[in-house]
This record gives sequence, structure tokens and C-alpha cells, in this order.
Amino acid sequence: MGDHLTPEAKAQLITRNLQEVLGEDKMMDILKEKHLRIYWGTATTGKPHVAYFVPMSKIADFLKAGCEVTILFADLHAYLDNMKAPWDLLELRTRYYEQVIQAMLQSIGVPLERLRFIRGTEFQLSKEYTLDVYKLSSVVTQHDAKKAGAEVVKQVEHPLLSGLLYPGLQALDEEYLKVDAQFGGVDQRKIFTFAEKYLPALGYAKRIHLMNPMVPGLTGGKMSSSEEESKIDLLDSPSDVKKKLKKAFCEPGNAENNGVLSFVRHVLFPLKSEFVILRDEKFGGNKTYTDFETLEKDFIEQLVHPGDLKASVEKALNKLLDPIREKFNNPEMKKLCSDAYPDSSKQKTVAKGTAKNSGSEEIHPSLLDLRVGKVLSVSHHPDADTLYVESVDVGEENPRCVVSGLVKYVPADQLLGRSVVVLCNLKPQKMRGIESQGMLLCASK
Repeated sequence: MGDHLTPEAKAQLITRNLQEVLGEDKMMDILKEKHLRIYWGTATTGKPHVAYFVPMSKIADFLKAGCEVTILFADLHAYLDNMKAPWDLLELRTRYYEQVIQAMLQSIGVPLERLRFIRGTEFQLSKEYTLDVYKLSSVVTQHDAKKAGAEVVKQVEHPLLSGLLYPGLQALDEEYLKVDAQFGGVDQRKIFTFAEKYLPALGYAKRIHLMNPMVPGLTGGKMSSSEEESKIDLLDSPSDVKKKLKKAFCEPGNAENNGVLSFVRHVLFPLKSEFVILRDEKFGGNKTYTDFETLEKDFIEQLVHPGDLKASVEKALNKLLDPIREKFNNPEMKKLCSDAYPDSSKQKTVAKGTAKNSGSEEIHPSLLDLRVGKVLSVSHHPDADTLYVESVDVGEENPRCVVSGLVKYVPADQLLGRSVVVLCNLKPQKMRGIESQGMLLCASK
């Protein structure tokens, strides 16, 4: 596939819908001589959602252009990024990613035999790679490492060393995967320019970088695994898809930050080269569009109603999701999903057999170990929208990790650095996989 295309036609396929290309001249030189070797990596953290169809449709473009494509399941990166994937869940989540990404690619008609799949830990723990990490750490400044990861690695007041290593590992992956180019979102740009600066310092070639735009989620912002209403999960039922699309931001005539319209542009059109707006005969009946620009123009001029656009996207999306739902509708896949992403809401918070009246034991405030502490860092829980994970200094040798359901009530920047009251003699409780060692008390007027 792609052998019959001219280098110019291949370049058009490779770069369509991209926001930016670094090294386009070098890409053209390679295309005149051979197939382009590209890799796309994903850190195995939160559950993949429908926005993953955006890079998947570009991978389909790369294959049509005759490229050799490697998909990297970056399991080690998932742990290094502020432990978004706990070590005990890393293997399970990587297996889940492998299964669900392959199901997505099959759903859009990408032949898996033309792809190479690899896990980061298959080569990132080798003697040679580890030595290069040390070599890189001897020439990279702390400033450059932090700057490179600013858009990708979770930012906290007291960052872990692992987050500073993250960009260097991603740069080295280009060399160890033996590729000509790396593909990712434009949020990866600082890591890409970091790689272009530092790989030559180790005697390795500077690679080409291909960047997708950041496609808005259904709420109008970035589609995020941690914002439930901004994403549609790949295993959501048709009724859930309908409910979430109904709430989607899709103002009549407004194409800005319109996640529904963006999904048509970046996923549905590249896959089918056409899109059908479904509507009642009294409003003109169905209309087929063969290019996105005409559809966008009609939407802006309010010739296409948001309700019809949503209904049409709903049908097309369910067609993409049906094969994925079917693959995961068996005991083995259901178990993998529940094991990789355990639901802590099912855990009982009250011990069995606790009596309503505890006899003559006196209940007194002095039983509570209340201490004043200072919040050193605040981050969003990787697997729960409503929870913060805080590091709180309560005067002990090490700060306590406290998980609090305060996302809806207190902005993270207002919590950071504050003096707080912590209830310290509760039994440590795991909340969505992270152990909380106390309760942060919060009150309102």
C-alpha cells in the first residue's frame, strides 16, 4: 500500500489535518528514497476514550502512504508521570491498552499485520538504554527537563525526579525504535524540540516530528480521561453515548471549540471521505457531504441543525464502537477491564457487624487526633474526577498522602500551601487505588 503514490501524494496523506510538522524538507527527502518509519506512543494510564480515534485515523493515513508504523505502549512512562499508573496495576493496564487499541484499529479497518506493537519495558530496561539515560542526564539541565514536560507531565509544587526523566526517555525512544519520525499531539511539542536538541548531543540523528491539533472534548475543552462529561468511553453503551452527546457543547452556527464538529473533521471524514447528515424529510431529508469545509460552512450558516449533527455523529460513532463493545463483552475481557481499573466505590467504608449502639463505650471528642498541617502539593486523582491527592505536612518525619473529595468545592490553587485541619487517627483507606492516610476537614459558612 502506498507504493503507487508519488512522494508528494504520500506527504499530503501524512500531513493532512496536522497542526505542525518539524522537519518537512527532511521528510520529503526520505519519501523520495524509501518508506517513512513513524512511531506513536501512548502512556498506559487512564482508560482510552473516543478521542483516541483521532490518532488512530492518522495512523490509517500513514499506512495508506506506505509508512512503517510502530505503536509504543509506554508503560514505564505511565509510572514515571507522577505514578499515574500504580506499579501493581501497570501490567494490567498495559494489557488493557493493547487489547482496546487493537480493537479500535480493527474497527476502522487498519490491518494489524502491517503494524509493530512494542512495550516500553521491552527495551527501556536494557543495559544500553539505561547507559544512554545516564549520559543524557549529564548534559540536560533541570530547567530544560522541566520545561520539556510542562504540557505532558503532571505539574506539582514539589515534582518527583521521575517527571524530569520522562522527556529524556521519550527522546531516546526515537533512536531505540529506529524511526525517522515521531507522531503526537501538539501538546508534545516541547518534548519534540527537546529531542531535537539533545539527541545529537549523544551522537544520534535529529528526527522529524508530526503534530496533531488538540481536538476539543464534548464540553469544549481538551477531551480528558479525568473529566467524565468531556469524554465518551470506548465501552459506553449506546444509551450513554446518546446521553453524553445530548449534553455536548454544540451551539448553533458556532464552529469554535465544537467537539462534535471536530470529531467529524478529524475522525469520520478521514475514514470515509464523506459524512451523511440525517434529518427528517420535512427539513430536506438526508444530505451527504464529501468535504468537511462545506459541512462546516453549512453549520455556521445554520443550514445544519446541532440536533441533526449530533444524531448523525451518534450513529457513526456507535458503528465504530460496536466491534469494540463486542470484543469486550466476554468474561475474560470484562475481568481485565475491572482488574486494571478497580472501582473503589464498591469498597465498604463501614466494617461489617458494627452495631448501631456500641454499648457503654463513651464517645468523646478527645478520641479524635486532630492536627494542623500544611498542604505541600495537590494533584487530581488519575482515576476519579472528584478527588484530589494531597501531600500534607502534619509535623511527622514524612508528609501524609491524603485523598479528599474536594474538587467541586475548592480550586487546587486555593488549597495549595494552606494550613488545614487533618483527622489523623483514621484507618488508612485505599481510594481508587491510592491509600489515604487521613481526612482533611472542610467547612462552609
